[in-house]
Amino acid sequence: MADKLVVIAQFSDYIEAEMARQALADGGVEAVVTGANASSVYPVPAIEGPELQVRESQARRARRILKFHQGQEL
Repeated sequence: MADKLVVIAQFSDYIEAEMARQALADGGVEAVVTGANASSVYPVPAIEGPELQVRESQARRARRILKFHQGQEL
């Protein structure tokens, strides 16, 4: 049975989301960015920004990678 995709993070813009996706890829976790175009085309508060999704089985690992990556930026 295939893992379903789960949202592990939301971002205010596409560039942040892509940087996080790349950090996950560097850590061996495949991820996808969804909703990137909606927030760019329709900049209204009702529409959420891009979301980062991973396989459910890799969600914990992905969150740890993102947390580590955010700590490195400080």
